[in-house]
Amino acid sequence: QALLVESGGGLVQAGGSLRLSCAAPESTFSSHTMGWYRQAPGKEREFLATISRTGDNTYYPAGKEGRFVISRDNAKDTVYLQINSLKPEDTAVYYCRAFSLEQGLDYWGQGTQVTVSS
Repeated sequence: QALLVESGGGLVQAGGSLRLSCAAPESTFSSHTMGWYRQAPGKEREFLATISRTGDNTYYPAGKEGRFVISRDNAKDTVYLQINSLKPEDTAVYYCRAFSLEQGLDYWGQGTQVTVSS
């Protein structure tokens, strides 16, 4: 049984938006930094965003801030990734990650497929 469960993927037309969700057990969620990654066919896994345990701090790699917005609802033990202005090149499996450098823990979800049609 997966510790992290992603949802919200699907088929969407270019220019549309999606909000992905990732639910985690409270014991994991509250003590871990959360992140989103994606992997397109034939490509390496790509980092998209992270958010701190309190949600006060977010981090995006260069070129990702703006179209990708990470947020978390600690009351629901859920982290979200809003993706706007979707492009066909956004087609990938999107993964949620929960990690704690201090505790040396690292968990990944099974992924949710996002397919963007042109």
